[in-house]
Amino acid sequence: MVPKELKFLLKLLGFPNYRAPLTKIQPTPKMKATERNNLCRRLCSQGFVASAVVVTKFKIAPPGKSLLKLDAAGSLVKEEELQVLQACAKRTISPRKMGIPDDKQQLVIQDLSQRGLIKVVEYKITEIWLTEQGQQYLLEHYECNSTSEHIHLKMLTDYLRLLRRFQGVAREQVQSATAESQKLVATEKLVVSESKPTDAAILQLIKDLDNKLGTNNYLPIFHLRQQLQSKLSQEELDQALYRLQKQEQIELSALVHTQNYTPEQINAGINQRVGSKLFFIQLI
Repeated sequence: MVPKELKFLLKLLGFPNYRAPLTKIQPTPKMKATERNNLCRRLCSQGFVASAVVVTKFKIAPPGKSLLKLDAAGSLVKEEELQVLQACAKRTISPRKMGIPDDKQQLVIQDLSQRGLIKVVEYKITEIWLTEQGQQYLLEHYECNSTSEHIHLKMLTDYLRLLRRFQGVAREQVQSATAESQKLVATEKLVVSESKPTDAAILQLIKDLDNKLGTNNYLPIFHLRQQLQSKLSQEELDQALYRLQKQEQIELSALVHTQNYTPEQINAGINQRVGSKLFFIQLI
């Protein structure tokens, strides 16, 4: 890690929860915004920093074009989503050209992007935070014998070595407790009635699974299928989820990045006529 990257991380340590607007981070006094933004993107790609973004330009994707050609397009997406697809059908546009209220723009863009119906062309990073990986890097791996005009990195290394000495014992305790917790989650089975579960029971099971697995209201469907595979067929569960979505109890969204899941887990999603499989369940 180069000194400027380290300074970027150290600046974050000065904010509550290591989280701050990107404009508040200035690794060096004369660093230009363009260099800072590129530095931020590089740290994000390495997993040391995470970010919240605002899409500034987007265009329609091939699945979105195909959807617009369908007679039933209006029944496959919400009215405001259809409006956005029509607005960007022929050119790249900014959110203000969408024709929907400002407070809904980014949510609609995010949903359409996750489903593969639009493609983000430009985005702006608004807020950043130090990830657990970034914290672990500072605590366990970073060492440097050089110094800097604004931060003496050798002094920092000495300080971090001291932290590591104290962290070693605490880490062993945390890892032991975490391992036990993971075993409990892996072995514990949620109780499901012997008869076919009602929609209300399925909704409660979604809540229970989300809490137990810590999926932050983004529960992959395959977890639910595993729990109900002896009770409901794939089609029966799909229809139950559609009913819950129609009742505005849940929202179903597509998987965009597949590298974190196995083919079997991905195949447990719900097929759509257009776009990627519906993969995540969100409680409303």
